[in-house]
Amino acid sequence: MRGIAVLRELTEAGGTLSLSGLERATGLARSTVDRITATLARMDYVRVDGRDVHLAPRLMELGNAYLAALRLPALLSARADALADELDESVSLAVADRDGIRFIHQATRRRAMSLSFRIGDLLPAERTAPGPLFATEWTDTDWQRWRTRRAADPRDLSFTAVPPRTHGADARYDEDFVRRAREASENGWALDDQLIEPGLVAVAVPVRAPYPAAGTGRDRDRIACVASVVSHTSRHTAHSLRTTLLPRLRTAVAEMEQDLRRTPPPEPGPRPADLALWTGASKLQLGRDFIESLARGLTVLTAFGESRPELTLTEVAQATGLARATARRALITYAHLDLVTSPTPRTFTLTPRVLSLGFPPLSRTSLPEIAQPHLADLTSRIHESTSLAVLSDSGEEIQYTARMATGRVMSVNITVGTRLPAHATAPGRVLLADTPPRTPTPGDPHALLKDLSTIRSQGYALLDEELEEGLRSLAVPIRDRSGRVVAALNTAMHASRHTLDECVTDLLPALTATATKIEQDLHTAGRFTHVPLT
Repeated sequence: MRGIAVLRELTEAGGTLSLSGLERATGLARSTVDRITATLARMDYVRVDGRDVHLAPRLMELGNAYLAALRLPALLSARADALADELDESVSLAVADRDGIRFIHQATRRRAMSLSFRIGDLLPAERTAPGPLFATEWTDTDWQRWRTRRAADPRDLSFTAVPPRTHGADARYDEDFVRRAREASENGWALDDQLIEPGLVAVAVPVRAPYPAAGTGRDRDRIACVASVVSHTSRHTAHSLRTTLLPRLRTAVAEMEQDLRRTPPPEPGPRPADLALWTGASKLQLGRDFIESLARGLTVLTAFGESRPELTLTEVAQATGLARATARRALITYAHLDLVTSPTPRTFTLTPRVLSLGFPPLSRTSLPEIAQPHLADLTSRIHESTSLAVLSDSGEEIQYTARMATGRVMSVNITVGTRLPAHATAPGRVLLADTPPRTPTPGDPHALLKDLSTIRSQGYALLDEELEEGLRSLAVPIRDRSGRVVAALNTAMHASRHTLDECVTDLLPALTATATKIEQDLHTAGRFTHVPLT
């Protein structure tokens, strides 16, 4: 529970807090905070940089486990993205999280005035368009929970993703939400007319799917998620959203519902086993600084996935390699924290609240941000400057997007944003080797094509004084989840410091290992989110 508290405070702080800030925010002793962060760092869930603690992309595997088990982003995101392109407006998918809503997909338009919500953000139901739709399925207990929360937090200070209210509780406002829920039940859609903040408007429609009805042996339609079109009053009023965009939204939702009905259950895949086996070795290595119970407990969450959305206690124990009693304690703790629920007396599932463990700030991570700490580590080990580069849209140039310089009197003077001819650089050739020829290049095109073929087969590019006299450069590819080369990791040095053979024997293994680490983080971060390359 203390480890979860640390992760949530880091999430609420935007992904970074000092160790003393964590101590104040959680109320834990500094020694406890140090042990928790050391354990999380061992899991690659956080990165400790001096006195600051940063969330790391690997932590997103917890939210990925929930989203994979949910299946909705995988099944519906393409429809949402297509609708956003067609309407040129932002489109969101949200699920209910008790008396709030939580986003599971965002297709955002890039504008000066654009939607800023992130996947995993939690919003109060009464200030959104999806909220009244979810409220149509609330029980009396749910309504009472909502009223209790409204009384305890009248300004919505616990919802950090939205601006706080300027005024406290208002009975008329609460009754307005009751009315909106009643109208949503009658109309089948709901509006948000600047309830979150001035200028933001949205229209929402529920996406329904068949669920087993308890005690009947039959399925009945329930709201699986809600699709929303979000705009600004400079482009649409709430009325024009309803009259011009609602019909197209309803058509898209009908297509989503057909997809959910037609898609068969996932094929049973290989069950994971011994996920927590590594924790014992870490305990032996780090001693009392490693909290094995925390590491084992978090590993329990990763046992769930697309082909295993519901697991029994025995299945969790088998997947993690933990004793049943240990797995049971973890599941009971997570149920208390609303991270796990039991749809049946014997099974467990993850809840949307798992997304509160770092997913919102990490969902906006870019490739340069992912690569930067790895560049720093690589530079410290090889004592040469390192950088990350991507190919320009034209294919003629590379642009450096991240860099870590080494402390030498004579070093390669390249800064972030620098552009160089792609054909004349090692990172450029690594990128061109994975790209069909687009434009003529200076020099002998046949020699370049032969060199690119060699680079493609050997997995690296080594250039000797081609861009500048005395400059030697080595680069390896960075691949996304599909295997496409999206960036190049590079080190450049004066030719006097490393021979060509030393570049291959001494530097290449370190670059390749670092590229693998960057790819692992990129693949985790990019499973359900879009990771910008720049």
